[in-house]
Amino acid sequence: MRGVDELQESYRLEGTWPVGILFSRSGITAISEISQLQGTLLAISEINLAGGVLGKPISPLILDPASDPQRYAQFASSLLMDRGVTNIFGCSASYSRKAVIPVIERRGGLLWYSIGYEGFEYSSNIIYTGPAPNQLHLPLAEYLFPRYGRKLMCVGTDYLFPRESNRIMQDLVSEIGGSIVGEHYLPFNAQRDAFSNIVKEARALGADVIFSTVVGPGIAALYDAYATENLDPSVMPIASLTTNETHCQEMWFEPLPGHIVSAPYFETVGSPRNSNFVANYHQRFGAKRPTDACAEAAYFTVLLFARALERAGTLDPERLRAEVLGLEISAPQGVVMVDPDNSHTYLWPRIGMTEAGRKFRVVAEFKQAMKPDPYLMNYVGLGRINHVQG
Repeated sequence: MRGVDELQESYRLEGTWPVGILFSRSGITAISEISQLQGTLLAISEINLAGGVLGKPISPLILDPASDPQRYAQFASSLLMDRGVTNIFGCSASYSRKAVIPVIERRGGLLWYSIGYEGFEYSSNIIYTGPAPNQLHLPLAEYLFPRYGRKLMCVGTDYLFPRESNRIMQDLVSEIGGSIVGEHYLPFNAQRDAFSNIVKEARALGADVIFSTVVGPGIAALYDAYATENLDPSVMPIASLTTNETHCQEMWFEPLPGHIVSAPYFETVGSPRNSNFVANYHQRFGAKRPTDACAEAAYFTVLLFARALERAGTLDPERLRAEVLGLEISAPQGVVMVDPDNSHTYLWPRIGMTEAGRKFRVVAEFKQAMKPDPYLMNYVGLGRINHVQG
């Protein structure tokens, strides 16, 4: 992949800050993880071109776990035990994070985890920079229910994140007298026909929304199945926590306008900081590769790491963790901060709607960064979140 080899060749220990990079460039989760990898590499390149950290470059050792949970664990162990690494940027799907956690905790490393997940977890060996459920699930529910209705057809890939996400949405929709009319979990390699049956069922049961936590290649199959049924997104949209610009770009057709996605970042976020990020990303990886929430979070995660490293002057995980808690930086989505209460990150919830050109138009966003609440301890009910605009 463009941008990987030249950095890979530069990996060395002496006179650098060595870090491990554990994102899949192959396998079922490669689409999202390549975005994460590219965001990570862009940040490292920018930092190194500006003189590195305290005069030394960041030196990445990049491994491809090929979407295999056993390889994530094996490679994490190798990085920590054999390669002189104490900090790892990596993992995407929850099964990969869960595979790595015991290794990270046992070996005393620090995992920088940059993608949205199901919450209800805490490890002092992880810095969580992707959205927690209150920053991802709640804003979506808040936007959907008054505009489209309260009857959801749930469809997801068969692993932890979709199942836990549907549990959260079940609680939210039940609270306002709605219902889940159907709940389906399909394998990562599910084809269009399997999704067509679910879309037909959603229409027959009068669903208002198809709530999707499908990941990997199944995303394109779901949207293709929807389009084949000649449905109208203004009446019954797909509302997703997992679809992004790169998925839309990789589809063999353009998704219909009007589908909904909840994320802290979209390429169309209007700010000089984001415009600069998008331009640099396209320059490095090509104009056809869009930025997305996976790339943006991975990018600013490295910036947080570099700032903490500058303060700590060491790669020691405990020292870095102490410096990053409460640390605030400017990211393409807005100013973000690692919450000292829970090691998750203040982020900017947004709702995007698909539009022509395989892009998303931001139709709602919060006025300020939202405090992460991974256990939903401070959730007070729908209708009480009052920062949504649009």
